[in-house]
Amino acid sequence: MGPRVAEHLKKIGIETIQDVLFHLPIRYEDRTRIVPIGGVRPGQAQVVEGELDHVEIAFTRKGKSRRMLVCHLSDGTGAILLRFFHFNKLQQSKLIKGARIRCFGDVRFGPAKFEMIHPEYQVLSDAEEKVVEETLTPVYPTTEKVHQTLLRKISNQALNLLTEKYFVKDLIPENLSNQYHLPILKAALLYVHRPPPDADLKLLEDGMHRSQQRLAFEELLAHHLSLQKLRQKARLKNAYQLDVNKNTLSQQFIKSLPFKLTNAQKKVNDVISKDIAGNLPMMRLVQGDVGSGKTIVAALASLHAVESGYQAAIMAPTEILAEQHYQNFVKWFEPLGIKMAWLSGKLKGKKRNEMLEYISSGEATVIVGTHALFQDDVEFKSLALIVIDEQHRFGVHQRLALREKGADKNKVPHQLIMTATPIPRSLAMTAYADLDYSVIDELPPGRTPIKTVVIPEERREEVIQRVRNACAQGKQTYWVCTLIEESETLQCQAAEDTAQLLQESFSDLTVGLVHGRMKPVEKENVMKLFKQGDIDLLVATTVIEVGVDVPNATLMIIENAERLGLAQLHQLRGRVGRGSEASHCVLMFKKPLSQLAKSRLAIMRESNSGFDIAQKDLELRGPGEVLGTRQTGIMQFRIADIIRDEKLIDNVKIAANTIIKDHQECIQPLIRRWLGESEHYGGIG
Repeated sequence: MGPRVAEHLKKIGIETIQDVLFHLPIRYEDRTRIVPIGGVRPGQAQVVEGELDHVEIAFTRKGKSRRMLVCHLSDGTGAILLRFFHFNKLQQSKLIKGARIRCFGDVRFGPAKFEMIHPEYQVLSDAEEKVVEETLTPVYPTTEKVHQTLLRKISNQALNLLTEKYFVKDLIPENLSNQYHLPILKAALLYVHRPPPDADLKLLEDGMHRSQQRLAFEELLAHHLSLQKLRQKARLKNAYQLDVNKNTLSQQFIKSLPFKLTNAQKKVNDVISKDIAGNLPMMRLVQGDVGSGKTIVAALASLHAVESGYQAAIMAPTEILAEQHYQNFVKWFEPLGIKMAWLSGKLKGKKRNEMLEYISSGEATVIVGTHALFQDDVEFKSLALIVIDEQHRFGVHQRLALREKGADKNKVPHQLIMTATPIPRSLAMTAYADLDYSVIDELPPGRTPIKTVVIPEERREEVIQRVRNACAQGKQTYWVCTLIEESETLQCQAAEDTAQLLQESFSDLTVGLVHGRMKPVEKENVMKLFKQGDIDLLVATTVIEVGVDVPNATLMIIENAERLGLAQLHQLRGRVGRGSEASHCVLMFKKPLSQLAKSRLAIMRESNSGFDIAQKDLELRGPGEVLGTRQTGIMQFRIADIIRDEKLIDNVKIAANTIIKDHQECIQPLIRRWLGESEHYGGIG
């Protein structure tokens, strides 16, 4: 390789022979047989060979200056047209009448006959009988200035070396390979790069050939080991051992609640209690659908910290959600004599300094806030527990930054991470392998399932009447505006216009407005009025997606629902149905609907289960989208697929534990092979 080519290859992670071998094809083309032109089929990529009968330069439309080279090719069985929109003088000199050429491309219908647009081609000499490809042709992931020809050339060289003398080490120990019936690595690589002509193309396209599955197993194993290394590193420090037997405050708190804990809450609380009683830092992800009562579980864990003489911090991603947590904790904890502190970005000057002193002195034992909690000037006296709500809204750096706030540098706080975004099991086991995880899979008794209806925009008047009826009965309504444009300004403008129009329609109702351009204090004032019942109809952008709790709100209208993902629709819908009253969600859409949008809306109408919806979301959008852009590592799989390969994950987990226990020498080479130099994944490192 010349230095310039090497530099381009480095950008896609290719620096060694091993990197070439593990840069795997994403699909295949069958160039192993020449198809008679009379037998070509549209919609398929095929190889044809024939003689050029006529070549001309034509124009795309009359009066337009866009030229194209049009070649008429025939072989005695039929004729096909080749069109080149980009061509040069050298091509013109070779593509001439009478030339014999072989070409490969997608066959499609043309105005008069079948066509190929910009096929790959070779001009054949009379004496030359050019052999066809002996294997299926791989198509590799590529980037600018790294083309398929280059990748096929270097992979040919690497595979020749692999066949002759290059030794690529099988890093999965033999006993595990036998246990899981994995093919030999060398054979798997040779097959995946150059499948034979009789290979089952459908099986390969589905990624289900045993050679592909062998490599997918190893890739999932490398990712899992990487996260386990991260976990081990985090556990090199001790944690504060909390005395969970001192549970006077917990018992008082549970007695003060107007409802009984669900069995799911009790189960998760028991697991957390066991974690925080140990000297290893707890790193637990608690998933729970909207309204399942995760905050109660967080409160019980915080009480164990306080009762053991330490501090607990609760961090939420937005001012509104953090404020709501603070109000809940004040209501629950102040009667128990617990002193609370509040910290957010809007707190300035003297008030902020007073709060910082209150936290650093240890007088405040439970501290609630936004990401302001991990700013440099915030010091805790004895931070033993961190609760992070909606973890996917924070980068992993932020989570680690707060952990480092433990005042005693020999010890780190326990971490409890909560999310109301249900994550399918396969995704959780892969993306969060550095965390233990629990699920609160039960809603509190008395909750009525939300009824969801899907209505086209033309029936807007019906929707307005529905809002009027709900508010006449003393209930409150959300009206959520979305726009296809990314611009927050335009979204806010749309919300403002909608609020004005609705106020005109409902002269007897109070209409409020919340959007992302308002100052935090303005948003909170509006939300407070809505919670108090002083606002009947709240018009909002998707800023109300997470966590706002108004039990009297029983109707939600979502405009342009076809533009939102399943997870976001489910989160928004979860703002109603917080009390015992029957609640409804109306999804309004604009025609025409894409197939994906139809699928989304149908799923929302049919299911209230966050976990079912999350699984469908994963199937429709893929793992990177479901987790959010901050978890980009999950998208870097070369051959594994979380949805397709879910059945491998349990065995991968067992194999990883065996390797950690008995084959430590394999860990770093596996991680290097699949993840490159950076073992830190998902934003760390």
